Amino acid sequence: MMKYWILAGFLVLATSPTIAQELLAQDSIAEQVESDLLAGDSLTDLTLFALPPAPEFVPAEETPELVKDRLSCLQRTIPLTYTSNVHGFVNFFTIRNREYTRLMLRRKDLYFPLFEKSLAKHNLPDELKYLSIIESGLNPRAISRARAVGLWQFMSFTGRYFGLHNDYYIDDRMDPEKSTDAACRYMKQLYSMFGNWELALAAYNSGPGTVKRAIRRSGYKRTFWEIYKYLPRETRSYVPQFVAIIYAMNYAEEHNMTALAMEEPMHHDTVTVRTYLHLETFAKLTGTCLEDLHTLNPSIRHNAIPQTGKPFVLRMPIVAKLNLEGNRQQILDSASRTGRQDVELVAAKSNSSVYGREPIAYKVKEGDVLGTIALRHGVRVDDLRKWNNLRSNMIRTGQKLTIWVPIKKTSSLLQLPNDRTYTVQQGDTLWDISRKFKGVTVEKLKTINNLKSNQLSPGMKLILG
Repeated sequence: MMKYWILAGFLVLATSPTIAQELLAQDSIAEQVESDLLAGDSLTDLTLFALPPAPEFVPAEETPELVKDRLSCLQRTIPLTYTSNVHGFVNFFTIRNREYTRLMLRRKDLYFPLFEKSLAKHNLPDELKYLSIIESGLNPRAISRARAVGLWQFMSFTGRYFGLHNDYYIDDRMDPEKSTDAACRYMKQLYSMFGNWELALAAYNSGPGTVKRAIRRSGYKRTFWEIYKYLPRETRSYVPQFVAIIYAMNYAEEHNMTALAMEEPMHHDTVTVRTYLHLETFAKLTGTCLEDLHTLNPSIRHNAIPQTGKPFVLRMPIVAKLNLEGNRQQILDSASRTGRQDVELVAAKSNSSVYGREPIAYKVKEGDVLGTIALRHGVRVDDLRKWNNLRSNMIRTGQKLTIWVPIKKTSSLLQLPNDRTYTVQQGDTLWDISRKFKGVTVEKLKTINNLKSNQLSPGMKLILG
């Protein structure tokens, strides 16, 4: 008997509850499709005429033999094994949820060139570029129920392990370039651990520990399909989804699926920011719109770039860069003064447990308990649990914890004995001083001396770096 199931707002016809349940289990697909549709990010945005669309011809389900043969033609480094589960997901992407596949076809040119370049740099299979479709629907701002973030869905701790910083202002997990490089390094590490791409993919989804336990429970079998029944339900579906989306993206025309329009990267240039910057003010003064800045810089979570002492590469539309070059210092000065106190106050209130702190990594030693670790570092047990997504006070030897400790007030720049200094003379300006010393800019002088304006006083000592 045919049954209908609701999946992400679609009425889905499934021949068996097993396939429907497997589909419903996939947060990474279902939630993303739903969020895209609710946001209006569907093909209806591209309607050019008011006339109702003609009924679409949807090809019938392909035979197992044909799907298997097509997969064999696509297979390169990573095995594209055909199973009934794979076929079920092929039907999902090519028949029951064609709009999702069309959306991915429309978005792929935004990110696939970046993925291909990074994968080639790390000597990884090109097919891995399709994994981000399963993870995030090619949405750099995607956030799962488990708080995994970005194109490659990094959890906070794993992201920090691979160098992806996140705080109130900036989340590197949403930065396409940084997160893609981190994902490549992570996948390389997983493959080196298991020596099998299907197992590496499973470990990317559920963690290497989960896959190792499944291997042990299976009697030390060494392939994904041999340990399949010992894996969590979501992970059992993860590899079949990956295989099916590769099929759907490469045989879209055979299933009468074509994107009506392609999204392309916005032409842009960059500027290096070394101080606080109010994004809306910067947008107005450079003649661009705030939405374009957020699109080009998805890692900026709110409306400002903080002053951290580290440079931030801000992407901007070409027109903004041209306007900036004509009045660079005044624009940056204005954007560095606007709203700073208010923004920092909101940041402090939104996450008081980490404001004014910096993260350190701590490896749990034998005999450690959360209480003693918290006492040793001057933090609360509740905060330790929050920072590390712990559901209880249980920890294990060797476990890595992130602890946010107070930032040292004294800048390391002031502790360097060989820093060059300059004593301000009557009539000096930051511009005059920057011209006197090689490698010194106005922005650098303001950043390392913590200057909030361009005003100087005779006798003031400036660090030149």
